Amino acid sequence: MWRSFSIWARNIRESILGYFSNDIGIDLGTANTLVYVKGRGIVINEPSIVALNTKTGQVVAVGTQAKEMMGRTPPHIQAVQPVVDGVISDFEVTSEMLAYLINKAQSGHTKLLGPRVAIGVPSGITSVEVRAVRDAAKAAGAREVHIIEEPLAAAIGIELPIHEPAGNMIIDIGGGTTDVGIIALGGLVNSRNIRIAGDKFNSDIMGHIRNEFKILIGEKSAEEIKIAIASVAPSRQPLEAIVRGRDLVTGLPREIVVTEQDVRNAIGHSVEELLEAIKEVLETTPPEIISDVMQRGIYLAGGGALIRGLPEFLTRSLGVPVVVAPDPLTAVVRGTSAVLNEIEAFREAILRNDDELVPTE
Repeated sequence: MWRSFSIWARNIRESILGYFSNDIGIDLGTANTLVYVKGRGIVINEPSIVALNTKTGQVVAVGTQAKEMMGRTPPHIQAVQPVVDGVISDFEVTSEMLAYLINKAQSGHTKLLGPRVAIGVPSGITSVEVRAVRDAAKAAGAREVHIIEEPLAAAIGIELPIHEPAGNMIIDIGGGTTDVGIIALGGLVNSRNIRIAGDKFNSDIMGHIRNEFKILIGEKSAEEIKIAIASVAPSRQPLEAIVRGRDLVTGLPREIVVTEQDVRNAIGHSVEELLEAIKEVLETTPPEIISDVMQRGIYLAGGGALIRGLPEFLTRSLGVPVVVAPDPLTAVVRGTSAVLNEIEAFREAILRNDDELVPTE
């Protein structure tokens, strides 16, 4: 009875506080950060990049403006990614970026109290990394911070029945990492975080063009090629893209045409490594849950899910139906928003709460 009263009192308290503050869900990704504000939807989708003036230590630009500066800045201005492989590599810069995004999300809708924030993080990160994310959000002005692992957040975002005693499998292919998660009864039964994702594919494309065509291109160009023509199986109509870079032999600008076969050759090894990692997760999963996964299929989320032919390739290789989740790019941030909307329903899914919000008997 006392526990029921405590939950009721907590819900009343949160409702009152919610009237005076915003609820903000954040997908803190290596490549992009998405921000959801309750009642308004996804209001920000910007690159996780910050431009710094090394002479003064001041932030020059954040997000889209900073990305446009990459490779085009004078020596004293550096465009950096404060989140590497899904975890914070530069605490102060990440705090600046979060403060900018939170303030921009609340522009014109600021309330008396700081916002309540839910943040998606890669599965398996350490307690030190969790604390770094939490402290960075606190430093950016958050009143409460809830941390949830990205496979769970993505599963909640695409409305999988995670509370049922049956297995669900989701693969979230982001910018820095890929999260493979097996979920049942509201928690991760088995998971693995793999450092093979969008950034690795970009690196593969850069290396292949350098080795095969003797042309040096930047990461931004490699990403544009990946989005335009990347595939793991031949298309009905062959795809091509024009690439401009510096000839390594002459040192002069040069333009070539790259085909989807070139990109397939570039990313093929990484795709195979990703497949092996997924197989390892399945091999260490209880057989009853494997049976559920075979019936329900595997869901792909994240930007990597949009690579042409990937679901079909995984289906053939694993012998399990693989489908792309609805709106895969926003699955995690939609999951964080759902957690904030029903905090008690997803209490077990939250990786770490503020001390005062930990349930007591």
